[in-house]
Amino acid sequence: MLNIQKKLSNPFLALLALPATAVGFALSTQIAALSWILSKKYNLDIHEVAFVWLAGPIAGIFGQIIVGLVSDNVWFMGGRRRPFIMIGGMISTLAFLALPYIREISQITGITDIIIIASIIALFLDLSVNVTFNPARSIIADLTPEGKIRMAGFVWMQIVSGFFGVFAYFLSMVFGNETLLFIAAFLVFATAVFPILFIEEKKEVEADTKSTEKFGVSQILKEIFPLYGFLVFGVFSVVNHFNESLAPYHNPILIAALAYSIVIGITLIIKGLKTVSNKNEFHKIMLAHSFTWVAFQSMFIISGFFIEKQILPNVEISTLTANWFAQALTGVTQSADASVGNIVSLGFLILNFVGAVFPLLLQSVSRKIGRVKTYISALSFAVVGYFYIAFLGKLEIDFYIGMFLVGIGWSAVISIVFAIMSERVNPAKMGLYMGVFNLAVVLPQMMSNGVANVIKQTENYQLLYIICGLLVAVSVLFWMFVREPQQSTNQSNGVRGSH
Repeated sequence: MLNIQKKLSNPFLALLALPATAVGFALSTQIAALSWILSKKYNLDIHEVAFVWLAGPIAGIFGQIIVGLVSDNVWFMGGRRRPFIMIGGMISTLAFLALPYIREISQITGITDIIIIASIIALFLDLSVNVTFNPARSIIADLTPEGKIRMAGFVWMQIVSGFFGVFAYFLSMVFGNETLLFIAAFLVFATAVFPILFIEEKKEVEADTKSTEKFGVSQILKEIFPLYGFLVFGVFSVVNHFNESLAPYHNPILIAALAYSIVIGITLIIKGLKTVSNKNEFHKIMLAHSFTWVAFQSMFIISGFFIEKQILPNVEISTLTANWFAQALTGVTQSADASVGNIVSLGFLILNFVGAVFPLLLQSVSRKIGRVKTYISALSFAVVGYFYIAFLGKLEIDFYIGMFLVGIGWSAVISIVFAIMSERVNPAKMGLYMGVFNLAVVLPQMMSNGVANVIKQTENYQLLYIICGLLVAVSVLFWMFVREPQQSTNQSNGVRGSH
């Protein structure tokens, strides 16, 4: 075991963060490049692009839980998380290398539908991300004690991952999105496969002796009942894509899914006021987190369309800051299509830079006011940022200001929430619960297809950020009823057996 691991020093926490960083860089690359390539190179419309992005949630539904469950109960290649991190990194590398050649793959395979090829490649990419991300987060919880050190572990995860995310968007502007995919293939392989070899895992993990829980499909379905609305709409989205006769039911089912989720949230709040339990707290956190992810995923997918329709007509391409930056670095005159990609990349660069820097500040604030209040405060900035873009987003600078504010919320979403959630579950089943909790990410992501449909029907791209602001505002309201986890000094007296 490395000396830095024995001391749980900051260099070890940074090393421990590298596998999650590989996933973060992969996601940033996907956000920067996938929608742009599909819309500009292969001429897919907003609804078709959103459908391809459904591959991620579908992969997450199966990948996260299965990998989490298996990685809790196996030991090979010197670890329980290590094999999945390495395998996921290798598959990501292959998927990135395939993305620029969708048309060529279509010709070789004889499958003429570009959407099918793109969806299959995206599915493998997202499956690899999900195979990697669960173990990459779980290993942080495995190797850090509850409380401040675990919080620091997840903060380091966000800092390192955030700066790599910034680097991805920087590379997108310098070299273009297609070249970015090749760079990502190399960096993801390097950060996922090699650092984990220097980290020693615990073969035995402290179990919750009070817990007699056994997990199967039925138990998982019981655990995710707050997410049934998102699950039903996600299934409908997939079926609706292949059966246009269901189109009239789209908006009613979308509204019903959101209404169900809000009613369940209110029910959980009332139940929590009467009886305090880790199970109820876990469900409240899961549901609150889900509303946040509908907003962020919709933003990631559709922002390029918003910029093209709402901002580009109001500006001169030659005066764009993003184009000046890209042209200064490359010496290439930027086209209208490139301008959209450049603005998206610079905006998300700002978002990720803020997301990388602010966790240190949030960690300091959380020591004074608690992690839940800190999270609520950070997420509130995202609400302001979304509404700012929605109602004032006419020029390039408006998008960047909004992304700065949203980035404060993003910095908490990727760091603090996992520290809070991990203290509500049985540590011996951390991988499984990380997988279950990730359904609060992947199922809401499928709802973004509904957001894209609404925008396509209305042709009102301002709605994107209005909807995002409202969804995160609902999340903030639910978080106000989440209780602060016990501090590490009192954790031994906690009530974990309530799961």
